[in-house]
Parts: sequence; C-alpha cells; structure tokens
Amino acid sequence: MEYSETRINEYIQGVKGPNKEAEDAARDLQAKLAKPPGSLGRLEDLSIALAGMTGKVKNELKKRELLVFCSDNGVVAQGVASSPQSVTFAQTINLTKGKTGAAVLAKRFGCGVTVCDVGVNAFIKDPDVIDKKIAYGTRDISQGPAMSKEQAVKAILIGADLAVDAVKAGADVLGIGEMGIGNTTTSSAVLSVLTGRSVKELTGRGAGITDEAYKKKIAVVERAVRMNAPDPKDVIDIISKVGGFDIAAMAGAFIGAAFMRTPVVIDGFISVVAAVCAGRLCPDSKYYMVPSHASYEVGYRTAIEDLGLRPLFDLGMRLGEGSGCPIAMMMLDAACAVINDMATFEEAKIDDSYLDEIRKIEAFEVEERH
Repeated sequence: MEYSETRINEYIQGVKGPNKEAEDAARDLQAKLAKPPGSLGRLEDLSIALAGMTGKVKNELKKRELLVFCSDNGVVAQGVASSPQSVTFAQTINLTKGKTGAAVLAKRFGCGVTVCDVGVNAFIKDPDVIDKKIAYGTRDISQGPAMSKEQAVKAILIGADLAVDAVKAGADVLGIGEMGIGNTTTSSAVLSVLTGRSVKELTGRGAGITDEAYKKKIAVVERAVRMNAPDPKDVIDIISKVGGFDIAAMAGAFIGAAFMRTPVVIDGFISVVAAVCAGRLCPDSKYYMVPSHASYEVGYRTAIEDLGLRPLFDLGMRLGEGSGCPIAMMMLDAACAVINDMATFEEAKIDDSYLDEIRKIEAFEVEERH
C-alpha cells in the first residue's frame, strides 16, 4: 500500500459538497408531513442533512460502525495523565471484548466496533485488533516532534482507507473514536496551533488530574508548541510535530467517510479536534460530520464552533472511545423514521390550509445546519 501525500490529495479531491437537489426535496417533503412546520426541530434538520450527504431523500442507517483508533503518546512521560500508559493496551483489547463504555453502548444500540492499532506501545497479537501499528507510540512532544511527516501521512491514510473499507463492507454510518492515554494533551496542542487560541484556554484535565499536574500539563503543551513551532497553515506539519497517530488516523477517517458520501459521527474532544484537522485539509468533509455530545473538556466548544456545528446533546460526558457515537446514531435513526414513515397531510386526509399564515412568516423555519 502506498502512503503518500498524493493519495491524500486524491481523497480530498474526490470529496464533493452536499447534493442540493436531494436537500431541497427533503425540505419540501418535511413541509408536507402532517405536523406543524419545524415541530420536530433538529430531527428535521438531520433528515435534510442526510439527504444532502447521500443524495437520497429517504435513508436507512441499518449498518452502523464505530471505528476506534488506538495509540500511545510519548508525552505521558511528563506526568500529564492520571492513568498509566498500560491502560491503552488493556482497553484496546477490552474494546474488542465489548467491555468498555463505548463498546457496551455500541452493543446496546446495534453498532459494530472496529478496533485499529496505529501505535499502541505494546505488542498486540489479537485477531480482533486490526494491526496498522506505525510505531510503539509517538515521541514526547515536549522534547521534539511527535513523529515524522511520513508517519503522519501514513496515519491519515490508514484512517481514510479504513473508513472507505467499512463503507464498502456495508456501513451506512460511521462513528470515530480513540483510545490513547495522554491524547487530550496532544489534542490541546493541535487545537491551539490550528485556532491561534492560547494553550491555557484549550487544555482541560482529561480523565482527571490534580491541580499540580494540571498546571504541569499546561506548561508541557506550551513548551511543545513553542519548541516545535508547527506551521498553523499546514495540518500535516501540526500533527507530525505535536499530535498523535490516533488524531491523524481519525482525521483521515473523517475524510474517507466524506469521500464515500457517508455520514460520520464526531465523539468528544479528541474526535472533534481530528474533525477540525480534516475540515482544514478538506473543507467539504465538514458537511458529512454529525456532532454527538458536548464534551466536558474545555477546548471542545472552540473546536465545534470552528466546524460550524452544534452538538446534539449534553450529558456531561468525557470518556472518549467513541462513546457518544452510538447514542447519536440512534438520533439519526429517529430522523430517518420521521421522514421515511410519517404521513403527509394529504395521506392523513387533513386540510393544512390552517397553516398558511404560519408558513408565510416562517415562524418555525427548519435550520440548514445540523
């Protein structure tokens, strides 16, 4: 398999914007359904957005797949995480056994889980883990670049290829998650460079650390950004210098899903930072992204606003792993049910002329952003 920037560009060039005809047709159908205009709120928005993605007014998301990219981060040597690095290995295996938070939610809501090792700092011999290991973890970003540019390119393409393969295997919707101790640190660094916002504004406590460790985490990220001086306009340079293999692969997966005109769900902080990376590399890929929950991490809001999206729900979640994706997929399923199965006014034998005045003032206009 060739891993080159040329292949990344081929993916990017193959991503097209929304199908406006399908969007308009879905919007027209929503207006004819037997309900007050806009009364189902964001479920209507989602049904219209899905039409634009797939080119079909009526969609069914029968096969759902969560892609989880697992990798370690050398920066944990600086004491920025509450959990030991060995947890990455343990949870990578547990994901395949249906024992982690994301795995049990996926099982409950009928979502498959694909686990991919792109850089776990352990030897994994498990047939249920896809072996795409680039290295045994990244280097410590506070001491130098996380990885080479070539490794960053490879990780992006691994993610893109896996997303494409999942869709070819029948997936109607994808979710993007991760497992990697220390990756809130790398995500904060990446997001700071991408947005120009201060590290302190964007760095949270991750899975939970002491005040002293939190101060150290901020200082570590500030040093990493200052020392490595990534080019804010070059996403691959940013990822290679202060990111992680997981972030790179997730960014690629978002682009791969868009390439296949397939809706793809964003999870929490690390996932949304990867989505921002994908959006900067391939602006049209943003249209295919569906946000799930509002992460508790402080940098989440900056990232989701950068994408121009709004989270679907807020449960105070901050687990990661892709845990928000199966829940959001159920909401997408509800959006499909509405537009697929509701009766129109004509079918319900209801004279809807009583809504004419309301429609004139667009009192409940359906939004176009999902």
